[in-house]
Amino acid sequence: MHSLPEDVSRELERVVRRWRELSADHALGASGDVRELVQDLAAVTAKQPVPELGPVVLIDQLRVLVWDAASAGVPDLVDRLADLRRRLP
Repeated sequence: MHSLPEDVSRELERVVRRWRELSADHALGASGDVRELVQDLAAVTAKQPVPELGPVVLIDQLRVLVWDAASAGVPDLVDRLADLRRRLP
């Protein structure tokens, strides 16, 4: 796969844009929800946990794991990203 499906790419960019708008305190508070999705996707694709590197790197970890999940055909990826975006403060 050379690019993400359009709907996955669009929703991922919405999450990333929202994340970048958060203050440091809000990002720290919301990192648990992002981390949960990252770990869920890693469990399906990498079969191992992702190291905790803090909220600054977390959104990049999400980008990588979404790419892996899309390549692996993980279902409901768009819905999971949209749900995450809605939970961000």
